[in-house]
Amino acid sequence: MRLAGRFGGAALSLLMVAVLGFFLFRVVPGDPVVSMTRGRPTTAAMQAELRAQFGLDRSLPEQFWSYFTSLLRGDLGTSFTFRRPVADVILERLGPTVLLVGTATLIAVLLGLWLGVRSAWRRGSAFDRVTTGVSLTLWAVPTFWLGMLLMMVTGDLFPSRGMRDTDTAPDFVSQALDVGHHLVLPSVTLVAVVCAEYALVMRSSLLEEMHAPYLTTARAKGLRDDLVRRRHAVPNAVLPAITLVFLRFGLVVAGAITTETVFSWPGLGLLFYDALTGPDYFLLQGLLVVTAGAVVVMNLLADLLHGVLDPRVKVV
Repeated sequence: MRLAGRFGGAALSLLMVAVLGFFLFRVVPGDPVVSMTRGRPTTAAMQAELRAQFGLDRSLPEQFWSYFTSLLRGDLGTSFTFRRPVADVILERLGPTVLLVGTATLIAVLLGLWLGVRSAWRRGSAFDRVTTGVSLTLWAVPTFWLGMLLMMVTGDLFPSRGMRDTDTAPDFVSQALDVGHHLVLPSVTLVAVVCAEYALVMRSSLLEEMHAPYLTTARAKGLRDDLVRRRHAVPNAVLPAITLVFLRFGLVVAGAITTETVFSWPGLGLLFYDALTGPDYFLLQGLLVVTAGAVVVMNLLADLLHGVLDPRVKVV
């Protein structure tokens, strides 16, 4: 019953995002038709025809009903800017975002959990003070500001624009190395911010576990300190941090939007920024539904995983 309730809540959340997104983007300043025809000789009649073609001449309730019924059929509409189905445009840009977010998340989880464990187990040491101070600083820094700072400091060492160079050899190894070279600055920017939170949460969680009676019992049995940490303390303390990885997926996506914009990384984040300048209503709505859907799914997985990792939590 609880499981059905969680699925129902996820579906309701996605529905509310889709509805609110429609009306939210309608208040974005700018005229899509004017943006499409900027720099081109067009008459008022031609602009009126374009508005009719995209349904912008209809009333707001009629536009919403058309959007909502199309969304239920899986049709995200046609982009004003690209004159192509929104789903095709999003799928085309999905790969670079998955590469960036996936790489950054993997590195941030491994590094953040390791730093948190080491910092908590050596509480009060120089390593703990430095790690906590740096983590708090990075957690408070805006992602776009950190990206621009890294671009200024290391711009001569790593590419700061795009995903690949046009003059790279066409073989797979050369292309992969080129993409990896361009990936360094965007991924480091995202890792720095996300890793800081994981480290702080893991540190806090492990500090709470360190005073648990079962650890005292394990030490009394003669287990070495590193075994007590690895076999008993960390497995119990890691639960909140692992759950946080899924729950904070929305933060990673938001950071990816600003990071991709700063470094001109050709993913969904940069596409979102370009759609706002139109404004491209259908593309904005499609991007919001896709990203919100990913966040809702990750939150649902966090609930289910929490129940798997902690038997005390019932998910059904």
